Amino acid sequence: MLVYYILGVLGGLLLLLLATCLVCFRLAFYAPKRKPLGEDEFDIPPGKAYEPYRERMVAWMKEMRAMPHEDVSIVSHDGLRLCGKYYEYQKGAPMEIVFHGYRGSAERDLCGAIGRCFAVGRNALIVDQRTSGDSEGHVISFGINERHDCHRWVDFAIEHYGADVRIILTGISMGAATVMMAAGEELPPNVSGVLADCGYTSAKEIICKVIRHMRLPAPIFYPIIRLSGRLFGGFDIEETSPMEAMGRCRVPVIFYHGEADDFVPCDMSVRLHAACVTTKRLVIIPEADHGLAYPADKEGYLRELRDFEVECGHV
Repeated sequence: MLVYYILGVLGGLLLLLLATCLVCFRLAFYAPKRKPLGEDEFDIPPGKAYEPYRERMVAWMKEMRAMPHEDVSIVSHDGLRLCGKYYEYQKGAPMEIVFHGYRGSAERDLCGAIGRCFAVGRNALIVDQRTSGDSEGHVISFGINERHDCHRWVDFAIEHYGADVRIILTGISMGAATVMMAAGEELPPNVSGVLADCGYTSAKEIICKVIRHMRLPAPIFYPIIRLSGRLFGGFDIEETSPMEAMGRCRVPVIFYHGEADDFVPCDMSVRLHAACVTTKRLVIIPEADHGLAYPADKEGYLRELRDFEVECGHV
């Protein structure tokens, strides 16, 4: 009887662990398909920090929808159709491939990116990451799978826009983590640089920060969240990290971060910059919150970007 009792207790604990893993997976990694926005609907990130920029962001979104563009798509390494929009400044100009953040979308997070790319003479390929917009998928992996998608987009750009196209990989928040991890692996010589805006050092560190913010014990819940990704998402959140990738990166990297960012702390970009072993620049925008470095100081942002291009010999 004792053996059956012990087995029953262990079985119950296992079921509890699996149930907890499933809840954690859905909270951290699962993304249901969202309803498309109507013509007069605009997805502005929540929070008071974004209110001063609401009108500007809506104007950018309207411009983005109205601008001529090419709808493009690729198939990911695991069979998902991923979609993007290509905006051309000038045929033959350098191209930015731009990735948005966690639970964001190309339109919401990157609405100002087209104008910024055009301001420095670049074409823009604006990507909806897996789970977002018209792209397929339901699992967000904090850049682990998304970095492979980045490589697929690079291959597509070279095949579609010419073998001599010069590419800059750009991302904001999780998108920055995506391009940094992609840059830690072998890239075609077409890729000449990375722009990482408010990226995090590692998925583990940012997840633990959120857990602590919820007043929960990170040493208990983080391992469960990691296990949930393995069980239900088929990936390991610690497979690699932006911090590790910056130690292997071989292309120039410019880091941007808002000094007032209370979601991804500015210190993370400071540490990523320190870990980067190639040509690099760190730009901290005073008083800017998460993802708001560009709208908070447009001229300063562009000036630093142009200066970095000169430093890297790309002008």
